[in-house]
Amino acid sequence: MHALHVRIGPVSYRIGAPWRGPIAALRQLYAGYPAPEDGIATVTARIGPPRPWRRWFRPQAAIEGDHVLPDTIPMALRHGLLALEMAMNMQVALGERRFLLFHAAAVERGGKALILPGDSGSGKSTLAALLSETGWRLMADEFVMIDVMTGLAFPFPRAISLKNSAIAEMERRIPDPARFGPHLAATPKGELRHLRPAADAIARMDEPARPALILFPSYGFDPASDGVSRSELFARLTEGSTNYIALGQAGFERLVDIVETVPAARFAYPDSATGIAIVEQFCAEAGL
Repeated sequence: MHALHVRIGPVSYRIGAPWRGPIAALRQLYAGYPAPEDGIATVTARIGPPRPWRRWFRPQAAIEGDHVLPDTIPMALRHGLLALEMAMNMQVALGERRFLLFHAAAVERGGKALILPGDSGSGKSTLAALLSETGWRLMADEFVMIDVMTGLAFPFPRAISLKNSAIAEMERRIPDPARFGPHLAATPKGELRHLRPAADAIARMDEPARPALILFPSYGFDPASDGVSRSELFARLTEGSTNYIALGQAGFERLVDIVETVPAARFAYPDSATGIAIVEQFCAEAGL
């Protein structure tokens, strides 16, 4: 079994696969990340063949680990890196009980966090990647972690998942090819390439920030913006949380506090330059 042990914010992983290639790609993507404290990893994520012969004959990678979903479909081994990333996601989504999770990206500036929730294709990852290269610190791409006791957002700076046209855009902006993972074509999410966050995001992964603004982006539309009511914000955040129900009263009280204290809006944008301009305008008005 080939393995990688790595710490990403509050999560310490042991990651394994019977194939060398996916682990080598993951090791390159997470170069510069620390090892688990005291060498102790607390979360296991791995991939493996769904049947013994699938290790060699038309090899497939099934997502495995501490927590699994029984109906998860195996992926072709050529997408092994994506399968490992999904295995890492699954362990946090199904097992995390210390933080309230939101499916969102987040960046920080001046100790204040901008949270960008959204479904795949909304542009949240691209916006977070662009902002993190222009004066913001990346805190999260996949999950925003909110401490249920303090309300602070804790960094979880995983590799950023770039899709389709966003890949070429970030390749033009970032001259260092070592920060990019391999091109993955014809995945269930389309063309995909991962981007290692900037060095400051990794170095400061233990520095939390106070949530200050929530923006829901929608890519591919004429510029527009609108406010989000508290009731809608509550509903959308609960829909985008994988562990809200499991946290019970503590999760409910923390979510209510966020809804009552953090301003929120939605906006549409046709291209990255327009999207960044709209975000910065919102941030200026919110004092970020």
